[in-house]
Amino acid sequence: MVIYKSRDKNTTQDCESRTIQNGGILFETCRGYSNIEFGIKNTMETKFTVASVAKQFTAFAIMILHDKGLLQLDEKANCYLPPNMQLPSEITVHHLLSHTSGLHNNYNFEDDFYVGEDRKPYDKERFFRDWVIRKPIKKPGEEFEYNNSNYNLLAWIIEYVSGQTYNEFLQENIFLRIGMTNTIFDNGQNIIPNKADNYMHDYGKLVRVPYTNNLYSIGAGAFVTNCDDLQNWYECLKNRGILSEYAYGIYLSENKNNYCYGLERYEEDGTIKYAHGGDMLGVSAYTQYFFDEDICIIIISNTESLDQYRFGNGIAAILHNKQAPVSCRADEIFLSPEELEKYTGTYLHGKIQIEQKNGKLYLVRVNQNIHIELYCVGKDRFKRRYEEQQTIHKLMSEGDRKPSVWGYELINKQFV
Repeated sequence: MVIYKSRDKNTTQDCESRTIQNGGILFETCRGYSNIEFGIKNTMETKFTVASVAKQFTAFAIMILHDKGLLQLDEKANCYLPPNMQLPSEITVHHLLSHTSGLHNNYNFEDDFYVGEDRKPYDKERFFRDWVIRKPIKKPGEEFEYNNSNYNLLAWIIEYVSGQTYNEFLQENIFLRIGMTNTIFDNGQNIIPNKADNYMHDYGKLVRVPYTNNLYSIGAGAFVTNCDDLQNWYECLKNRGILSEYAYGIYLSENKNNYCYGLERYEEDGTIKYAHGGDMLGVSAYTQYFFDEDICIIIISNTESLDQYRFGNGIAAILHNKQAPVSCRADEIFLSPEELEKYTGTYLHGKIQIEQKNGKLYLVRVNQNIHIELYCVGKDRFKRRYEEQQTIHKLMSEGDRKPSVWGYELINKQFV
């Protein structure tokens, strides 16, 4: 087992990571703070929010119900949902598990759900009615689209079919059975010992992440866990001790876009890897499983500056005697305030702006609460200063008359 942590002096991530090989610990370490305000450092017992890494737990719970004969994967999802929460009739449980339902995806720039509606008190029926059951955008089964609503619905199916809360069912049928005593659904109210707070950068300084109501992530995220528990989870999947062999085969079978049920499957040079990442405000998480070689890589962090995918793939490359991808900071090109000014203004009303302050350029997000510094690395090309991500924001392409961000053109030089 390896726990890997960046030693790059230019990074500030707080995290743990672990790789398991043949049941032994090759190396482990952790760094940073679980709570900056009180100077509490991360330890191997620290519990982290793992965002969408939780989807594999939800999918596994559905397979338990399937093994018990309580639901069929190719049956209409409506058979397992309350009468007041019915979907278009063609959508099956399989469509939800494989992200092929075609349902409206409320995590987009135009809607007001992300860091807006999801800050409000949780009302399951209203959430379903106003945000999940909007007109489907695609025919079920035709295309893959990663959508948290699919896994919200699976959590509600678990509750309706089992008669237990989502957390109760997973605790009883998975976590307590395999010794995952540090794993729990974070409802935003319960006190969770040793839980790390989440941080991000605003104007270059670490701040607490903006509040969101975790209950809106039911089934899709909001679990808190640590490396020890995730190692137990890997052992559970590797040893196939809870589900029937038939159910494991379905759970780990690839559907569209490399997606199985709550896990992605990749094959490279004869090596099969299962993986899933987790990204949200102040959270970076990644798990990789190589069952044939008995290797597991776990990376969990309480900032989003970390490029957990590069780290994970780098560890995997080293263990397979390959060259790890190299991360290097691009040379900065300094621009004058007049040159920066052409990018400033509103790109999407109330959602996406770029501002200049003290000679620096900031991408403004999260209802104007978070200001992400951009630095120039080429003509009209910018990177985020405090994030290891390799994505370049190309603010103007050849022939463009106006700057654009994520496909949205500059529409107003003022903030609106």
